[in-house]
Amino acid sequence: MIKMTHQPPPSVFRNPVHFLAFGLGSGTAPIAPGTFGTLAAIPFYLLFTLLPLPWYLLVLILTFGIGIYLCETTANDLGVHDHGGIVWDEFVGFWITMLVAPEGWLWVLLGFALFRFFDIVKPFPINWLDKNVKGGLGIMLDDAVAGGLAWLCLQGVALVIQG
Repeated sequence: MIKMTHQPPPSVFRNPVHFLAFGLGSGTAPIAPGTFGTLAAIPFYLLFTLLPLPWYLLVLILTFGIGIYLCETTANDLGVHDHGGIVWDEFVGFWITMLVAPEGWLWVLLGFALFRFFDIVKPFPINWLDKNVKGGLGIMLDDAVAGGLAWLCLQGVALVIQG
């Protein structure tokens, strides 16, 4: 039997802010909610690839800013700084990872793996941000930096493979 690592609040499916912060419900997964949140971000990424680069960048800026509000409001309502089910930050972190990524499922899978690695392991400066920056900005910022580091690695691999 799988044991739940966290109990999602009932408000996730009643409160639109909580619903978005919980990644359209993906953060209610009984195990590995961050991984399920990142998986739920993939279809949106595939839609965003249809946008010109300036629009994709605008989406990143807007979703990061909105995420500060969503995550802070939800964390305050739940009384938990960074509840495991809050995964909007994983959405945006993955979208950062995939900025100008090469096309194809190999790159989506590699971007997914790289982002999850940096989000879970939290090397410096991610771990410092996670511990020292509070509120919605803190929730969003460590995943944005994880996405940035994953982006650097993904672009490096693409450069080596594609020349």
